[in-house]
Amino acid sequence: MQASAPSDARSIKVGVVTDQTGPLWFCGIANANVARMVVNDINARGGLLGRPLELCLEDSATDDGVAEAKARKLIQQDQVDVILGGILSSTRQAIKGPAVVEGRKLYIYPEHYEGQESHPLIFCTGPGPAQQVEPFIPWLMQETGARKFYCPSADYIWPRRMNEKLREVAAAHGGTIIGEDYFPLDHTDYRATIDRIMSSGTEVVFNTIVPPGVGAFLVQLYNAGFTRRGGHVVCTYFDENFVSIFPAAQVEGIYTCLDYYQNVSDPFSRELLHRYDRHYPGGAKFTAGSASTGMYRGLRLWEAAVREAGSLDQDDVIAALDHARIVQGPGGPAEMVPGQHHARMNMYIAQARNGRLEVLKNLGVIEPKEAVPGREA
Repeated sequence: MQASAPSDARSIKVGVVTDQTGPLWFCGIANANVARMVVNDINARGGLLGRPLELCLEDSATDDGVAEAKARKLIQQDQVDVILGGILSSTRQAIKGPAVVEGRKLYIYPEHYEGQESHPLIFCTGPGPAQQVEPFIPWLMQETGARKFYCPSADYIWPRRMNEKLREVAAAHGGTIIGEDYFPLDHTDYRATIDRIMSSGTEVVFNTIVPPGVGAFLVQLYNAGFTRRGGHVVCTYFDENFVSIFPAAQVEGIYTCLDYYQNVSDPFSRELLHRYDRHYPGGAKFTAGSASTGMYRGLRLWEAAVREAGSLDQDDVIAALDHARIVQGPGGPAEMVPGQHHARMNMYIAQARNGRLEVLKNLGVIEPKEAVPGREA
């Protein structure tokens, strides 16, 4: 497949910033692949508004400073018509500065995240806490009988907001958080936290440690025997990319809740996965936890908005994107909730079994429950 249409004065420029190197390389490469696949598909069908799309793809290298610089390049030098990308929430903020605050450009953020992003120029196409924690935790508590949670966490905004939502939802169903610990992203020695988990009667570890530190944590938790004694591990971002990294025994039984898994059985999801695997075989899998589904959804919703607007006028595109919908997508259809700049979508609960993720529950369409963005500053 070709990466994009050749550059010309008539092309519509789509900017994508994603982590193709660094600790999140496998997520970022998958995002880049999805962007190529969708752009190529749109061009093969005649482009948009009679014009070809040109994909301007930049590597943010799992470094927020690099992401900021690459976003600035896309806005100032490449003069893209829309910008997508970012995995970590801190990367979203790094892109937001030059792209949105300075550049006044439409930005679509594809990753599941902590919610509460509220800006007239930003649309979010991954799930938030109301779509992950709210439906998932009551189901888990009912299924397992667990009531005591411990929260080992990376020290940034997403884990803190997810833990806040967990505390709220667990308390409403008779549960309690008995510990929260926060670590730098590259922390590797979790012995003190695991000692507290093992001695406190913890029944569920709600993990929001992320790469590169998550590998060391999961190995140490497994070696301590937490799951062998009947404990449960939750990691809401865990997808097929992450499961494939670890020995099956170390991740056996981990619960996760996302908008898509590879064994979702609807025909479009299966065909989309087959098409991706055919074009991009290898380690960077098409998954939900690494924003591939949000990238696909974001590009397709933007495409629908441009077609409805009939132009690239940003105000017109935003007005159309506010209610845009796609009838087919990974995991099912999706649509923006008018006024919220977030999407309602199908959600699923899955569990790692024998090195694979198996869907346990189709939760159906879940609302994002986000605030209406305020006026642009």
